[in-house]
Amino acid sequence: MTTPDKSGHFGEFGGRYMPETLMTLHEDLERLFQSAKKDASFKKEFQFLLKDYAGRPTNLYFASRLSGHFKTLKIYFKREDLLHTGAHKINNTLGQVLLAKRMKKKRIIAETGAGQHGVATATAAALMGLKCDVYMGEEDIERQSLNVFRMRLLGAKVIPVSSGSKTLKDAMNEAIRDWVTNVESTFYIIGSVAGAHPYPEMVRYFQAVIGQEARKQFMIKEKKLPDYLLACVGGGSNAMGLFHPFFKDKTVKMIGVEAAGLGLNSEEHAAPLAKGSIGVLHGSKSDLLQTKDGQIKVAHSIAAGLDYPGVGPEHSYYKSIKRAEYVSVKDQEALSGLKLLSQIEGIIPALETSHAIAYLEKLARRVKRKSSVIVCLSGRGDKDMGSIEKLIS
Repeated sequence: MTTPDKSGHFGEFGGRYMPETLMTLHEDLERLFQSAKKDASFKKEFQFLLKDYAGRPTNLYFASRLSGHFKTLKIYFKREDLLHTGAHKINNTLGQVLLAKRMKKKRIIAETGAGQHGVATATAAALMGLKCDVYMGEEDIERQSLNVFRMRLLGAKVIPVSSGSKTLKDAMNEAIRDWVTNVESTFYIIGSVAGAHPYPEMVRYFQAVIGQEARKQFMIKEKKLPDYLLACVGGGSNAMGLFHPFFKDKTVKMIGVEAAGLGLNSEEHAAPLAKGSIGVLHGSKSDLLQTKDGQIKVAHSIAAGLDYPGVGPEHSYYKSIKRAEYVSVKDQEALSGLKLLSQIEGIIPALETSHAIAYLEKLARRVKRKSSVIVCLSGRGDKDMGSIEKLIS
């Protein structure tokens, strides 16, 4: 199954569990999205923005020094960090803002954790002349102050969220409440492959350009398919964008890296695929961090973009059919991965991406022969400099 069924499910995961006030809008959005995918003018405009505005295609870079460091791996990076705004998030926001224009919406709202989706949304809204409000947890506002300033400079209003853990989950809660109240005028741009149908499929559709390009580029360079794909997973849009175009290539192994925080045996991690159970959050059924009576637990990660107690339903589906493997990396391991890539290849990755970098050491020990791997370098580390300086000084 590479597309959800009529009810929006990937196997048992996904679906549409939303307030009645939003059902009609979701149904309208689904019809518009399915129509837009077949519309040559929509696709032409989207491709124009990806190429001339965002900077696609991104490079597939062979990391020769890092490959030499690990010996058993031939490592390629899909350089999403080189995109306008500094991460893969712009792929999705450009696509969704084009849909918002077609629906004649005047206002955009979004949630953000690391701030990259917020910046990308504010950027796309400014480009299209739309009002933009971004919900962000107070904790994330503090640790991502640079991105908060960028959003405000782009003309967006950043709305602090003080409820719950004051992070991504709570920002999404507030954005949905806003949407229910202002459904007629407002379009909600969700940043990951989460939320109610059609968002998981829609975000994946816009992010699949990552894997589509990587597949072609790798075939040109190596005349074969890679052995492994590797990407960090919070909600999971960068990983699904890389994975999906390889879904039918059974020889290609896919590995998603969750945030183990202070350890999977602690209560301070963000690894629902490793330690969660199936439930419903933000309109979708997937693996969640929750109590026995269904209360959502507080997630923890050093990376604000991974600090989420759920995951996109298609990732839960990939796990259930064993098409992808999901592993986890602790905070300190991610910091070590960040320093390693910075000092060996001169590339400073985002803390989210650093989780995937850190797992390369474990993967290098696992493989029995020289193996090729494409790593999604989902974002650059500019936004994290303040946090990193405190953590390693």
